[in-house]
Amino acid sequence: MIEAPICVAPAGDVCGEGAVWHAEHNAVYWTDINRFLIHRFQLADLSMRTWQFDEPVTALILTTLPDTLVVVLGSQVILWEPATDTRHNSLFHLEGWPKVRLNDARADPRGTLWLGSMRNNVNPDGSAGEAGGQDGILLSLDSTRKSRIWRKNIGIANTLAWSPDRRHFYFGDSMANVIWVYDYDAATGAIMNDRPFLQGFTRGLPDGSTMDSEGYLWNCRYYGRCIVRVAPDGVIDHVIEMPVQNITTCTFGGHDLKTLYVTTARSEAPSHDRLGGSLFAIATDVAGQPENRFILAALAE
Repeated sequence: MIEAPICVAPAGDVCGEGAVWHAEHNAVYWTDINRFLIHRFQLADLSMRTWQFDEPVTALILTTLPDTLVVVLGSQVILWEPATDTRHNSLFHLEGWPKVRLNDARADPRGTLWLGSMRNNVNPDGSAGEAGGQDGILLSLDSTRKSRIWRKNIGIANTLAWSPDRRHFYFGDSMANVIWVYDYDAATGAIMNDRPFLQGFTRGLPDGSTMDSEGYLWNCRYYGRCIVRVAPDGVIDHVIEMPVQNITTCTFGGHDLKTLYVTTARSEAPSHDRLGGSLFAIATDVAGQPENRFILAALAE
């Protein structure tokens, strides 16, 4: 059973993104790309706190140091300690910034960071620019800061997820309205043999996704007012209706990982979407997977 979405934090995000569940903090972290913000919603007291950065914040990833997070900015990847708001030097700089920027990112089961990019559609003041072209790439970054490009000519890189059995990797291009599935080598972290997994679904475009413990992909649909749950064989299992138009990312959280937390965007939304840009929670009867963590031996200076 999947219950109706509940607004838990009416944040008013221009483009809420990057949702991640932090079990040790009993909290959901997420970003607002256009306002250069990180938010935290804590379940213990239902409070929300916000931090401001100097450029777009696109994604957040847990690390093997529980109180340190990876922060993916438009131009670079840094480490951040929310307890003290300590921001460490960069782990990676994106070539081509500000023409292009980083977008979705996640850690794989081996602890390697995967990053996708796109043409930069955020102006220096946070106002919306124009996306387009095929300037994006998919790359990986390991704990030694060695990077490798796996795919080029991407419109908007979105969705990075791994199956529970660690045999498959999922990656999408919003502009092409496609999510591919790859074979994933858990021993080496290599991906190969890509083929379409979800292609041409008519309700909106694919944005961020998460994977549940049964191997089903939950894909957020920008412009589509829904989240679609897709079976391992690519068959659509369920469509979850949402009260706003632009659905951006989701992550399973809570003590049993059975609450889906969903970010949304008020950018390009109709005027009657009064809750656009809010964080929503959806109770489900299926559990998610624990978040993968970027392997971190020590903090960057």
